[in-house]
Amino acid sequence: MNIKLSNKEVYLEEVYLDHAATTYMDPKVKEAMDPYFCDNYGNPGSFHGRGLLAQEAIIEARAKIAKQLNADPSEIIFTGSGTESINLAIKGVAFRKGKGHIITQKTEHHAVLHTCEYLEKKGFEVTYLPVDDFGMVNPEDVKNAIKKDTILVTIMYANNEVGTIQPIAEIGAICKENNILFHTDACQAAGALDLDVKKLNVDMLTINGSKIYGPKGVGLLYLKKSVRIDALIHGGGQENNMRAGTENVPGIIGIIGIAKALELAQKNKETENARLIKLRDRLIESIMTTIKDTKLNGHPTQRLPNNANISFLGIEGEAMLLLLSEYNIYCSTGSACTSKTLDPSHVLVGMNMPYELAHGSLRFTLGKRTTDADVDYLLKTLPPIITWLRTLSPIKVKMSEIMKRKPVSYRERFA
Repeated sequence: MNIKLSNKEVYLEEVYLDHAATTYMDPKVKEAMDPYFCDNYGNPGSFHGRGLLAQEAIIEARAKIAKQLNADPSEIIFTGSGTESINLAIKGVAFRKGKGHIITQKTEHHAVLHTCEYLEKKGFEVTYLPVDDFGMVNPEDVKNAIKKDTILVTIMYANNEVGTIQPIAEIGAICKENNILFHTDACQAAGALDLDVKKLNVDMLTINGSKIYGPKGVGLLYLKKSVRIDALIHGGGQENNMRAGTENVPGIIGIIGIAKALELAQKNKETENARLIKLRDRLIESIMTTIKDTKLNGHPTQRLPNNANISFLGIEGEAMLLLLSEYNIYCSTGSACTSKTLDPSHVLVGMNMPYELAHGSLRFTLGKRTTDADVDYLLKTLPPIITWLRTLSPIKVKMSEIMKRKPVSYRERFA
């Protein structure tokens, strides 16, 4: 392949545009964690000086996180990941109730969808609400789906693939009026949106450390005091009897750093969001105007400041990824958790997108280190790659024709 980049040399450094998959750790977070690997190594359950130091660190971490969420420290449960927090919230409610009806939406993260599918096998009924073409769920659909035996509604705060922000506070108010528990997956939203659990009207909220410049393998669940759920892991009674096992002190100390990152993000949110939106919108506008047969995915305005998900007609997303990687540009085709599947994104299909477009999407997610120069480099590199791939593509159809087609899965298409 011969791609000319308008006299622009290939970057020696990487252009990382996959922050929705994971973020690099903030040096301040690592600095906060370092003393607790080899020096302050005590078991926080031990009643001696070394153990009490570790216990104090956990208390401090819990208090800092609670402050960011406008919650009580006793309402913060530390876990091993966002996925574990989601499982604890949904299964915890289901196991405590024993039976009942759950409401979610079709474009949730698989941590929610697969948990709900598991509970269906155990006798629970689950309603998977549709979304519109922008990926937005209608609060009225939530209200109309409520049954006498509905025990839980779980709707994500912001979509991890297309960035659409859901009307969480409105949905939460509906749940409160009907005395139904409400959980939201806020893993993608935590770094950019308001996390006041009282304003959001949530009973449970999930956060993942690796999405906000913190350590991987650390998550948390906000669990409202009045809510009773069953634990998934039993043992020594740690985390208010909700997650047994010796606490991961280095990881929890990382939460102190995450709390600082959340504090800074909330303090500088307007400035940083404005910077990211400017970069994001320039990226979107340039791609949409210079490359034909493209489509922006997700809500045009109610979306995360750093998210640009775009489909390119007639091209496989994986092919674009591989070629961009050759030029040190790193992005994704969707959720990193399902990147090895041959099926197109369930989020895009759930938004009524035809297969040919859904399977040719790229997700660019910007971050703290993303610069104008990074965006410039992408905008010079991407068009010739698209042109070259389209010359090889066997798909020769018009956008107007594609948009009339009904979405089908990979297996349905080639069955």
